[in-house]
Amino acid sequence: MKFNTYILSAISAGFLLSSCHKEATLNISKPEIVPSKPITSDTLSGSIQGTLLAGKTYYFATDITINDGDTLTMQSGVKLVALGDGSSQLKSPQITVNGSFLSLGTKEKPNYITVAEELKKPENAFKGIWGGIQCTPLKDKKGGDLILKWTHIEYAGGPAAVATEVYKAGDPRYLIYFANMEKNFILEDCWISGSKDDAIRTDGGKLSIMRNTFELCGEKGGEALNIKSGSVGDVAYNVVMGAATNAFKVSNSGDKTVQANVNIYNNTMINCGFRQTKEGRGGGINYESFAKGKAFNNLFINCRVSMRVVGGAGTGADLPNLSYGNNLYYGNAPTLLNQFNATDGVSTFTAQDIQGQVKANNPLFYAYDVDQFDYTTLGGTSKAPAVTWKQQALALLTQGNANLRLKNSSPAIGKGVTGFSPLNPTTITGELAADVKLPGKDLGAYQTDGSGNQH
Repeated sequence: MKFNTYILSAISAGFLLSSCHKEATLNISKPEIVPSKPITSDTLSGSIQGTLLAGKTYYFATDITINDGDTLTMQSGVKLVALGDGSSQLKSPQITVNGSFLSLGTKEKPNYITVAEELKKPENAFKGIWGGIQCTPLKDKKGGDLILKWTHIEYAGGPAAVATEVYKAGDPRYLIYFANMEKNFILEDCWISGSKDDAIRTDGGKLSIMRNTFELCGEKGGEALNIKSGSVGDVAYNVVMGAATNAFKVSNSGDKTVQANVNIYNNTMINCGFRQTKEGRGGGINYESFAKGKAFNNLFINCRVSMRVVGGAGTGADLPNLSYGNNLYYGNAPTLLNQFNATDGVSTFTAQDIQGQVKANNPLFYAYDVDQFDYTTLGGTSKAPAVTWKQQALALLTQGNANLRLKNSSPAIGKGVTGFSPLNPTTITGELAADVKLPGKDLGAYQTDGSGNQH
């Protein structure tokens, strides 16, 4: 897996498999599939529906909207480029999704929802050049699904112009916002890079967040994935590097009638929490405000706080319906060890957890230096960030070709628990269905059998 400053690129090798036998029957050709309402103009504006055609590049300089009941589909190899500078909402256009939006990239031909090439540079990582994908059903409307597969989504978070139910005037917008607990949000094998605040926030939805890579999400605060009430689903086989606050936060705050219930398993979290300056925040996984779920088989590597489970009436998680364990904790400084379980939380180690002293239980990645930051000398207290995003960016550059798969001698191999099932609440069937993977026997996002994260 190759890391550059703000975008995680996938280096993948595929093999052509051929059949060992020949058909003796008639050779019936497959029918050609004609895209619904092909979009041929390379400039998009206003209300749109139809199909963005494979291999083509499209541009939008003002907001584009998918109306209730309509669908916009991106075939594989499509680039959708936002033309803006992030200085205002007018100059940071968004994709408003009141219907359904499908981005169907492939491993060989991923899609991009991005900015102009000349703006893809380090100093723009948290600038918020465009407004993100905003999925909020209109009142008395059904709304639709958001399905993103093998897609790069990057450099979003431009300011909101006026106050709404979601944002205050001037607030940075989330790279993805989804709020429809009757519909599906499926995010698979995608790259989420360079958001100004939360990269993804859900206020309801049937979720399947599988095998994605999150990099440098949030400038001074914000989660890679912030899940609120009405949200039910699975978060598995993801890699999160350098999130400002938490990699994953689950809270039942909000006004939805469905309780937040999320399984978080087989994820790899590295160097998270060090751009958040508020005390008691920042790190790996955070359950609070009557949220429930499971958190197993995860790798916490040098996170400011690893596991945080809030207790207490009103603000505490739904402890009787929350379970966790079989996680590996690694820290190269005493301050990180002290926050393996947040000092302001109630989580404790289980007998199946792997944890120890400073630099104990190195996960032994094939090619990634877990001690590139020495948190003993850099600080890393609970009150202030130890590493700036510029330091993190430079460190990523010096890593060259990184590989987060586990060496055969890794203490994480074979230590996973597999005796629970994903929630798998999504209702989409057929080719668009969620590819939900069961819990893995190895800890982290990469499995020794080649399954798990494919980046």
